[in-house]
Amino acid sequence: MLLFTIKTHGQVKKLSTNNSAAITYYQKASAFLDRQDYTNAGLNLQSALQADNNFIEAHAQLADLLKMQIKYKEAVEHYRAVLTLNPEFSRGIYLKLGESEINLAEYVQAQAHLEKYITYPTLTPENRFYARKLIDDCTFSIDALQHPVPFKPVNLGPQINSVNDEYLPVSTADESTLIFTRKIASNEDFYKSSRQNGQWTAASYLSKFINTVEFNEGAQSLSQDGKFLFFTGCNRPDGLGRCDIYVAQKKGEDWSKPFNLSSPINSSGWESQPSISADGKTLFFVSNRKGGYGGYDIWKCQITDKGWSAPENLGPNINTPYDEQSPFIHPDDSTLYFCSNGWPGMGNKDLFISRLNKAGKWEKPENMGYPINSSGDENGMSISTTGGYAYFASNTLNGYGGFDIYMFELPEKTRPHNVTYVKGSVVDATTKKPIEAEVEIVDLTTNRPVYQNYSSPTNGDFLVTLVTGRNYGLTITKNGYLFSSENFALTGKDTNKPFNIEVPLNTIEVGKSAILKNIFFDTNRYDLKPESQSALQYLLNFMTVNPTVSIEISGHTDNMGNDKLNQTLSESRAKSVYQYLVNHGANAGKLQFKGYGKQQPVVPNTTEDNRAKNRRTEFKIIAK
Repeated sequence: MLLFTIKTHGQVKKLSTNNSAAITYYQKASAFLDRQDYTNAGLNLQSALQADNNFIEAHAQLADLLKMQIKYKEAVEHYRAVLTLNPEFSRGIYLKLGESEINLAEYVQAQAHLEKYITYPTLTPENRFYARKLIDDCTFSIDALQHPVPFKPVNLGPQINSVNDEYLPVSTADESTLIFTRKIASNEDFYKSSRQNGQWTAASYLSKFINTVEFNEGAQSLSQDGKFLFFTGCNRPDGLGRCDIYVAQKKGEDWSKPFNLSSPINSSGWESQPSISADGKTLFFVSNRKGGYGGYDIWKCQITDKGWSAPENLGPNINTPYDEQSPFIHPDDSTLYFCSNGWPGMGNKDLFISRLNKAGKWEKPENMGYPINSSGDENGMSISTTGGYAYFASNTLNGYGGFDIYMFELPEKTRPHNVTYVKGSVVDATTKKPIEAEVEIVDLTTNRPVYQNYSSPTNGDFLVTLVTGRNYGLTITKNGYLFSSENFALTGKDTNKPFNIEVPLNTIEVGKSAILKNIFFDTNRYDLKPESQSALQYLLNFMTVNPTVSIEISGHTDNMGNDKLNQTLSESRAKSVYQYLVNHGANAGKLQFKGYGKQQPVVPNTTEDNRAKNRRTEFKIIAK
């Protein structure tokens, strides 16, 4: 557009000046612009205006050049000079002036100039659409400036930030690890920091297996447990397009060599900025592939038994004819943050939030508000698992140099649903050595898994995020061991308090027992509740895998009420479990049941919490 404007002006026979010196400088400037020598072009245009400050074409051409160089304040001065000298010189001046004024946050003036622009009758549909979009930006911004949201950014300090650029921060769910991009000269690499005693440690190089000298690594997403890193790699030998998405797995204290996710996620186009869901089953990313709404769009793929599904565009409630980028799916799996220059905002790219409704559709996004958003570019924000605050990068605040990483408390209306997490370690009950075991968490209402993975072989650790308002059952299994279970009752609770547990697994030996914490009965009843289905299935699987083992199902009560009734109730409950197993194919010859009433408490019956622990169902190995 700039060069077209310049050449057109260069070919105009009748100029607005008769000053020969001004015309000579103007013509020299046009020649320099043809050669893309913008420095000398600018100097000659300034000389032309010194010779004749009423030279309209020189003002217009210099304004275009300054706008291209992102010198909006100077550009605005020259555009306004054009309109002062001749308001009807060119209708395009009003559009370019409005754009420049938006970049300076001069929204009232911009709106007036843009509204003047759309009064011209012969505009192209594209230009009219774009001008109306900018007017919407002005309308939104004028209101937003009058209703600012709380925003107090805090620099993460010299352990993270340096004289170089640091940006795109992501953390694990427990915020013990932060991974970000650092740009030194023209090379982008990943760095990491750990939180110890509430402080971040000095950032260090992430891994020689991921970072490279010849390529840039960036735009990353970290799984909630910190074990998988999805990131963008560009122009690599194994790439399908200019930029592709890769994944690497944590191996001990280092990382595996990353591999390209290939088709259908990657294509011959541009794929970047991945964000992995908390359950690891949905990958959000940005692409300019065919089938979108224009520019860069946000897409998603889901993992299936056959691999990744075909990419699905998030649709017109998220994507616009302009650019949507930097998606971040919160661990609640229903709140999406992203940046866009297509939805009404403060100018350029703003940060937005969209929520998944009950029908499974994304709602139209909300602007995060001023001053979180400004007339500049805002992007690359990630949200803490607890949802209380956000990490982002900025070069407009007083930092250590270039882009620095900051955090700020999120306004209430832009927070995700409350999420907590379970952080645990699995050990051998006798040796206390870490165990690699299968970890599964089930939503007890639907009896469907929400998490399936393994504890790490080196430390036996695992980390799982849970959305509050639901009840979950955790089960940990390993061949040769009794399985262990835990219950997290979060219905009616809106808390982000985390759970830290150690899970000792007992080897399969006569006399060893395990509590079935996800077997449920109504008060004073022995009918199995539907929420018990997953726990009963685990018990059936255990007997199938260990067909020579004989077990006793035992029922236990607290010390409240009549002893005889407690004895009967405990036995009836044990029999209900026994009968379910037999009815579903278990070998009755390997099963016994018994009620113990209040005789075998695991803790003193001194509090309601303790009495709840004593009301339990167990299984015990009685023969191998």
